[in-house]
Amino acid sequence: MSDEQEDRSGLASADDRLRRLLDAVLSIAAGLSLPVVLHQIVESACELVGARYGALGVIGDDEHLVEFITVGASEETVEAIGHYPEGRGILGLLITDPSPLRLRDLSAHPASYGFPDHHPPMHSFLGVPVRVGDEVFGNLYLCEKRGAAVFGEDDEALIVSLAAVAAVAIDNARLHERLEELAVLRDRERIARDLHDKVIQRLFATGLSLQALVQRLDGPVPDQLGHAIDELDATIAEIRNAIFSLQGRTADRTNLSAAVLQLVDEITQPAGLEPAVRIDGPLSSLLTPAIGDELLVVLGEALVNVVRHAGAGHVRVSVHADVRQVVLRVVDDGHGPKDDGASGHGLANLEIRARRLGGTCSLTADAGETALEWRVPLHE
Repeated sequence: MSDEQEDRSGLASADDRLRRLLDAVLSIAAGLSLPVVLHQIVESACELVGARYGALGVIGDDEHLVEFITVGASEETVEAIGHYPEGRGILGLLITDPSPLRLRDLSAHPASYGFPDHHPPMHSFLGVPVRVGDEVFGNLYLCEKRGAAVFGEDDEALIVSLAAVAAVAIDNARLHERLEELAVLRDRERIARDLHDKVIQRLFATGLSLQALVQRLDGPVPDQLGHAIDELDATIAEIRNAIFSLQGRTADRTNLSAAVLQLVDEITQPAGLEPAVRIDGPLSSLLTPAIGDELLVVLGEALVNVVRHAGAGHVRVSVHADVRQVVLRVVDDGHGPKDDGASGHGLANLEIRARRLGGTCSLTADAGETALEWRVPLHE
């Protein structure tokens, strides 16, 4: 072959490698889901350098492999092996020293750990780290070069280039996932807001209207209306629980104290009650998410009982929290709530909620005032 023919052959080979790399880049860039992108990276790497087997090992915080995406081995083989590697031997070598590694025979390397039972034979090896920003996301592992005994320098250069593209694709997929999560959170917030502003307010207004109607009627009809009011109470409580769930954990909310104030205002204003609220202690930092949510539910039930049954004109709410406990007190100047247990409401329900958290709930009446106290320990 003449020098001119060799030059043309080398040029054609370089053009072919560039074309294959471009195809791989386009294939990877088409994915948005992170699992799809990771699998496509391994497939593209195998096609790019003619590897029979390929894998992408994702490195966890403890510098062990927490995910292992494979291409080439059959499902039966993967199932027979039984578990993915944790990052020992040659795979561990790339974790501790994240730089390209080419081997003619895996088993001949001093760091070789050996293969588990049912593992297909593998000799030639090419490993390249995948860096996302300053972090080593994982390593690309390629084995068994088709048509050759070893992966060449050109193969290494191609996979290094592919790893750089893979890093961008992984970062993009992560961003896409975060945007999707944000969209879900915003949708949850919108639903919670609609439930609060539209559904609860309408149900509460309907309950107040029915309560007024009961007081003007005699006979069996008021009993039926009373049952309907209890059902509305139960529905409102369930919707509030759903709103708390949609809004996320208490620790993620801006301010638990603000949530207490909002709930008091929401329940007392339509009833014409004059509330006084006192909050002692940083609720959001002292209360766990579960206790914070329970506090709001209990406060809501206590206030609804005051509005529905106490005939009160004023109500005082106090919440005191320290490192030992949280104490909620709801004091009104009415004749006290009816504890008929209908629809799971009344004092019995609040006592159950307190006991479930290792606390207590009591109702006392003295000098024209009725006081409900809900006390729950914060630390054992």
